[in-house]
Amino acid sequence: MHSGRVAVVGGSVAGCAMALAAHRGGADEITVYERAAGRLAERGVGLAVHNSRYAELESAGYMDADMPWVQIVRRRWYVRDERASGPLGQQIGTMPFPFRTYNWGPLWGELRRRVPESVEFRTGTSVEAVRSSPVGAEVDADGGTERFDVVIGADGYRSVVRDAAHPGLRAEYAGYLAWRGAYPETRLADPHLWAEEDCVYVVFDGGHVIVYRIPDGAGGHRVNWVLYTAPPPGLDSQLGFTSPTSLPPGGLTDTLGAHLAYVADELLPPYWGALVRATEPGELFLQPMYDFTAPRYARDRVLLAGDAATVARPHTGAGAVKALQDATVLESAIATATTWPEALESYDTDRTVAGRTMVDLGRRLGRALVEETPRWRDLDQPGLEAWWRRADGSGAFGGRELRSR
Repeated sequence: MHSGRVAVVGGSVAGCAMALAAHRGGADEITVYERAAGRLAERGVGLAVHNSRYAELESAGYMDADMPWVQIVRRRWYVRDERASGPLGQQIGTMPFPFRTYNWGPLWGELRRRVPESVEFRTGTSVEAVRSSPVGAEVDADGGTERFDVVIGADGYRSVVRDAAHPGLRAEYAGYLAWRGAYPETRLADPHLWAEEDCVYVVFDGGHVIVYRIPDGAGGHRVNWVLYTAPPPGLDSQLGFTSPTSLPPGGLTDTLGAHLAYVADELLPPYWGALVRATEPGELFLQPMYDFTAPRYARDRVLLAGDAATVARPHTGAGAVKALQDATVLESAIATATTWPEALESYDTDRTVAGRTMVDLGRRLGRALVEETPRWRDLDQPGLEAWWRRADGSGAFGGRELRSR
């Protein structure tokens, strides 16, 4: 099926990967619509990719060693305990953690560089609507309409393309937030106390913070952290978090800032609280937790990828991984099918199941790590391992392996 016009709505990691997949699969004309006017390289903070998932994606041609990364080998768990002799807190256990960490911006830049020049990449272009039928799809953008054989929705959790496939489908608010920050490692006090190959989970009643280093894209490192906990009572509805939204860097309210300061000063051990506190206001942003998955990844001549198709809570460590896996499946589906309906059906059959699996895992980890946390100070290494086996019972943490196709 070496023919056809394909539109990709969204030009971030998922969009670049899907454009690359369509090209490799054999589509002969590809247009990417991206509403941001400039390059996206400055967006985002850290993400992690399990070593096994990296090996699969490298083999498929979607990742390689030229993409800057930091190797993590273990996860250390700490809890605040006044009896602890040092600033890191009481270590309650360690676990293997074979992950590579990445900076979203440089990763996007490397994927964007791999998209061939034959792909038309339209930045600063907003898509207002998509209409689909069994024989094609139309895209309304900037006052004009174009027709394509297939339209791919890679436009995030507020997807216009998803509205065309599943009108009214919305993400559900999980009841808690992720505060996120990243800054140059040179700002870190006493960096020798925290090994480069360690990912740190600092746990407290009702939440935790994850800390790891990521590349800065220029040969150095940045400190990356994500803190999960519920907001002060009533604030989520007051700020509109019950509908899909986020607060950009510098957008935290005084109340939210005060709550973060309370967690850092009163619930975290001194070292990790100071690490969070070292983040400047313009480096902080807020991500309410939502989850949903589309009942089908493809309908008529539209298909969904990345967060447009499934939003799983970040505890799964699989957001970017799953978007890249979506691309590998699409490439194979196009390359082996004889018609577009056959290709879309093949893609849908694989990815719809994967989406449900990741959402279920995210909810289970959210309950264990935020909503129904154990008495952390009572856990030792065997107790922590037993608790984790119950929390991550599927074994899918970090993304499921790709199916053989």
